[in-house]
Amino acid sequence: MSWIAHEWRLMLRSRLSACALLLLLALASLALAAGLHETGRQRADIARLAPLQAEDMAAVERKIARSGDAGYAAYYSFHATADPPASAAFIALGLRDVAPHVLRVRALGLQAQLYEGEAFNPELALPGPFDFAFVLVYLAPLFVIALLHDLVSSERESGRLPMLRAMPGAAGRLWWRRAALRVASAFACLALPLGLAAVVAGLPLPSFAATLAIVALYLAFWAGLSLVVGTRGWTSTANATALMGCWALLTLVLPALASIALARALPVHQGVELMLAQRQEIHGAWDEPREATMQQFFRSHPQWQGTAPLPAGFHWKWYYAFQQLGDEHVADRVQAYRTGLQARQRWTERLGWLLPAVAAQAALHRLAATDLPAQLAYQDRIAAFHAELRHFYYPYVFDERRFGPADFARQPRFVEQPSAAAIAWRQLAALALVATLLALAGLRALRRPLHV
Repeated sequence: MSWIAHEWRLMLRSRLSACALLLLLALASLALAAGLHETGRQRADIARLAPLQAEDMAAVERKIARSGDAGYAAYYSFHATADPPASAAFIALGLRDVAPHVLRVRALGLQAQLYEGEAFNPELALPGPFDFAFVLVYLAPLFVIALLHDLVSSERESGRLPMLRAMPGAAGRLWWRRAALRVASAFACLALPLGLAAVVAGLPLPSFAATLAIVALYLAFWAGLSLVVGTRGWTSTANATALMGCWALLTLVLPALASIALARALPVHQGVELMLAQRQEIHGAWDEPREATMQQFFRSHPQWQGTAPLPAGFHWKWYYAFQQLGDEHVADRVQAYRTGLQARQRWTERLGWLLPAVAAQAALHRLAATDLPAQLAYQDRIAAFHAELRHFYYPYVFDERRFGPADFARQPRFVEQPSAAAIAWRQLAALALVATLLALAGLRALRRPLHV
C-alpha cells in the first residue's frame, strides 16, 4: 500500500488540492454544526413550551372558573402542537427552515390558524438553509472538479505524459489510483464530520448508511463527469471551464427551469389565500341570519339539531357553528391545494432520474423527514387534534353544560410525534443509475490518455 502514501504526498504538494480538501472538510463541519444547533434550538423551543402552556391553561381556568362558560373556555384555550425534528433532520433542514415547528390552535376555524405560519420574508428564505445537503449538492461538485480537472492535463502540460505512455500497464493503474484517491479524500472530508455529528445526534445506523450511500453516489457522478471531460486532451483551464459550465447547468439552471415549468403546469395557490377565503366566509357570517347559519350547520352535523333554539342576542353555539362552516366552505380548495402540492412533489421526484442534484436533495430531505410529505403529515396531525377539540367542546356548548375545573383537566392533549423518516428508494435508485453510468464512462475515459 506504499502507492497510497506516495500518491497522497503528491496530491498534497498541490496547493489547490490541499486547500480544496481542507475547505471541504471545514464547510461540511460548519454545515453539520449549524444543523445540529438548529435542531437543538427547535427541540429546546418545544421543551420550553410545555411549562408555558401549563401556565396559560391555568390562567384561563382561573378566569373561567366562576362563570363555567364552555364557550369562553374554548375561545381562550390555546392548545400547543409541536413537530419535533427527526434524528436526521440536522442533515437537511428542508421546509423546517420556514414552516412552523410549534403551532397553538383553538377550537375555532382551522385553516386560518394553519397557514398563519406562511407569513415569512421570501427574500430571506430564498437562499435556503446552510446545511449538509447544501454543501453536498451545490459545493461538493466544485471540489471534485478542482481535484480531477487537471488529472491528465497537468501531466501533459508538465511534459511527463509521453513518459507515462511508455509504461502502458503502470500508467493505466496510475490514473485509476489517482482518481480513486482524490475522490476517496473528498468523500472522507464529508463522511468524517458526518459520522461525528451522527454520534452526537444519535442517528440510527440505517439512516447513516443511507446518507453515506447518497454522498458516495453523488460524488461518483461528478467524478465520472470530471474524468470524461478531463481526458479529452484539452488544457486544464478548458477542462475547468467546461466542468464549471456543467455544474451551473446541472445544479442551478436546469433545476430552476424545471421548477418554473412545474409551477406553470401545476399552478397552486398559496396557503395564505386559503386563510383569507376562510376568514372572509367567517366574517361574512356575522351579517347572515342566525337561523340560516344554524340550519346550514345542522345539515352537515345533524347530531346537534335537537338542541335548544337560539336565544335573543349572541350565543356561542352560533359562533362555533359558523366557524365550522368557514372550514367547510374552503374544504374543496384545501384538497385542491394539497393535491397540487403532492403532484409537484411527484414530478420533482421524477426529475431525479435526469438531474442527480434533484435526486440527491430529495433523498436527503426524505431521509431527514423535512420535505413536503413530512410537513403535510404534521398538518394532518393538527387537523385530527383540532377535530378532537371540537368533539370535546361541542357537547358543552350546544347542550349548554357547565364547564368546571374537572373538565379543564379532561381537555385533549396533542401527542408529539416526529414525522416518519424513510429511505427514498426511488431517488436512491435514480441517483445510483446516473452515477453508475457516469462512473463507468469516467473509468473508460481513463484509457484515453494512453492512446491520445
